[in-house]
Amino acid sequence: MTLAPRLYFSFRSPYSWMAVERLRRVLPDLFERIELIPYWDPDPPTRQALKERDAEPPYQQMSKAKHLYVLVDTKRLATRLGLHLAWPVDDDPWWELPHLGWLVAQQAGVGQRCYDALIAARWGAGLDICDDEVFTRVLTDVGLDGAAISTAAHDETTRAAGVSCLAAAHEDDIFGVPYLRLGRQRFWGYDRVEMFLDELRQRRATDPPLVPAGIPVGAYDRDTAGGCG
Repeated sequence: MTLAPRLYFSFRSPYSWMAVERLRRVLPDLFERIELIPYWDPDPPTRQALKERDAEPPYQQMSKAKHLYVLVDTKRLATRLGLHLAWPVDDDPWWELPHLGWLVAQQAGVGQRCYDALIAARWGAGLDICDDEVFTRVLTDVGLDGAAISTAAHDETTRAAGVSCLAAAHEDDIFGVPYLRLGRQRFWGYDRVEMFLDELRQRRATDPPLVPAGIPVGAYDRDTAGGCG
């Protein structure tokens, strides 16, 4: 049985944001064509649930030196892609809110709208999407039921779905994002997007070309295990 391509992403990571942007410029139907799975730094209840499933995520906080590097690297990569960047300041963020909220939106068939709204708020406007008031307003402004979606992190069923996402990451040996999987092939980091597209193009050789050869992707993300930027 051939598994569908998978993309592990995170609202926290600038490299994930830019990788998705890069992919969508080639694959406008990315959200229908590839299975997206959220990946984040879990809170204590989620960590406990993962521990009970023997699926502890190897997420690590980055050093100050690495953080400063990521600030500079993200700016130059965003500039290269023609993206506006407003660096957000995360003050004790609770990542369950945006990621579990996205799961609810995805299940309701509005995952792409939710994703675009949260990305625009976080990376385009520098807003704290882990703040319930901000989160609700951002989604409401694009016509979604922000109040209902914001309750997702407190719903046991949605929590369980989130745990399953992180457990899947554990089973797929994910140690950071963006992380793409195509069959047995794995591609970690922004700089591997082109390789993923090459592999996808080869597997769909009878289809029209997905992307012209030789399009540059950008600088390497030399993240260590667990770090996503």
